[in-house]
Amino acid sequence: MEPVLQASNLTHDFGEVIALRDLNLEVPPGVTGLVGANGAGKTTLLRVMLGLLHPTAGTTTVLGHNPETEPLEVRARIGYMPEGDCLPKDQTAADFVAYAAQLAGIPHDEARRRSSETLFLVGLEEERFRFLGDFSTGMQQRVKLAQAIVHDPDLLLLDEPASGLDPDGRTQMLALIKRLAEFDINVIVSSHVLTDIEETCDWVVMLDAGDLLKSGPLERRELLGTVDVEVLERAETVAEALRARGIEVSVDGRRLEAGPGDETLEGAIVEEIASARAGLVRMTRESTSLEDLFLDRDAPERDVPQ
Repeated sequence: MEPVLQASNLTHDFGEVIALRDLNLEVPPGVTGLVGANGAGKTTLLRVMLGLLHPTAGTTTVLGHNPETEPLEVRARIGYMPEGDCLPKDQTAADFVAYAAQLAGIPHDEARRRSSETLFLVGLEEERFRFLGDFSTGMQQRVKLAQAIVHDPDLLLLDEPASGLDPDGRTQMLALIKRLAEFDINVIVSSHVLTDIEETCDWVVMLDAGDLLKSGPLERRELLGTVDVEVLERAETVAEALRARGIEVSVDGRRLEAGPGDETLEGAIVEEIASARAGLVRMTRESTSLEDLFLDRDAPERDVPQ
């Protein structure tokens, strides 16, 4: 399948400040997390993809088109949800989303219908005739998402979509992002909150001060980490049984470290301990996260695969 984004030696600077430095990456279809601290270059990369900024060096293609030379072809297939406050306060949600649909070339009556359907999808069916100036932050974020998807884009760019939301609003926004995959919409989510990326994405691109750290699949198995086990006896017997199942195990006296593995790993360990009558004393799963991988990026054994 065609990559949604390809970059070759991509560089962009603002004078002496280098926002993106010699990026080489290929992002497949699906839901991708663009992560990094504030100032890492995430928003700059999104604007280059939209053709709003032109590379200082290198090339970029989005859905097979060059946004620098073919900006209209790219923008016709993209939905964009910016981070900042950008909504007109004196328009209703229904009017604004319908207007966004018309800007994408959708006829008036069809635009009104799509506006209602899209606002219903994001949970604003009862508020769609209220003025945007009366909306809470969470409701405004949903309107920004609605205008980005009303024209049924092939690729959706979300810049800090959960910014400024309370815990409930953040949970609801992440649930909406996960639902987009059901509609075959490719998504790139920019966020400095790594737990949001863990919940929603299957590919991750890590930036740090303009440099590409990693680009690869988000391995749930790796994030689950290893399981630390203590038994009363027969640790080696349990270890051999687990190895026969293809599980990596190390033994230190009565302690075993197994994995990493998926959600079934604990069950397999319990089964083999019971079979060996080894006696389970305790069992804990190591906590691993994208933040661990980001902070420990110089340790190859815990890197996200390139």
